[in-house]
Order: sequence, then C-alpha cells, then structure tokens
Amino acid sequence: MRTVADAEGRRYLLRKRSREAWLVRDPETGEEHHRPASELSVVDGESPLETAARGVPDAVERDLDLPGERAVGLLAEIRRRGPVGVRALLSSYDLCESDLHGLLAEFSAAGLVAETQVAGERGYEATEALRAAWPRD
Repeated sequence: MRTVADAEGRRYLLRKRSREAWLVRDPETGEEHHRPASELSVVDGESPLETAARGVPDAVERDLDLPGERAVGLLAEIRRRGPVGVRALLSSYDLCESDLHGLLAEFSAAGLVAETQVAGERGYEATEALRAAWPRD
C-alpha cells in the first residue's frame, strides 16, 4: 500500500493501480473509489500507516494512548480490514517483522486485538474492547 495525493493535496491509500485508474481509499471516511491515474501522484516520504492514522478521531487516539502515528495507523487498518493475516500486514505496510510483532504484542496485551486464523495462517482482528472504544464511523 502507498500514500497518494490529488491536486488539492488530499491524501488517499492506494489499494490497486492500473494504467488508467487507481483504486484508492479515503482514510477519513473509509470510502473506496476509482480515480483517474492522471489525477493522482505517489507521495514519497509518508508512510501509508501515517496516512491511515489521519482517519482516527483525536478523542480515540488520546483514549487508546498509542505509541506514535504508525501504531495508530496499524490499529486503524486492522479495525477497518477485519481479520487480517500477518503476511498481509507485512506486505502491505512499511514495518519490519520485528516492529510489526512488537506492535501486535502491545495491542494484544492492551486487549485491542486478538489473534485469529486467516486462511489457515495466523492473523489479528479487533476486539470488542476496541470496537467499544472506537465505534464504526
């Protein structure tokens, strides 16, 4: 996943891309839609997890007391995507395996995510505690 922006500077998460159109997700609304490739450009230097963190309400971020924007973004992505496998998390975001597992262990200890099986492999999903602290938008 990568961060992209339109001419007005609005940031999106790039989900899929083709020559003519890119499928993007608005981190604030969660809406996905296709945009002409000519209207978007890749944003260098901004982690997709930082972009995902933009959609987290300030009150939720304060209440959960997470260690930085990338952690906020990762939790937002797990919450939004539903049960997600560890391999998918590693391939989608700019976290090394050690950093990812450290954050997942911290989230698990805080009761925010739970380990589950996704396509026969280890994965994580949001807990009821996280859903209660952060109702769907």
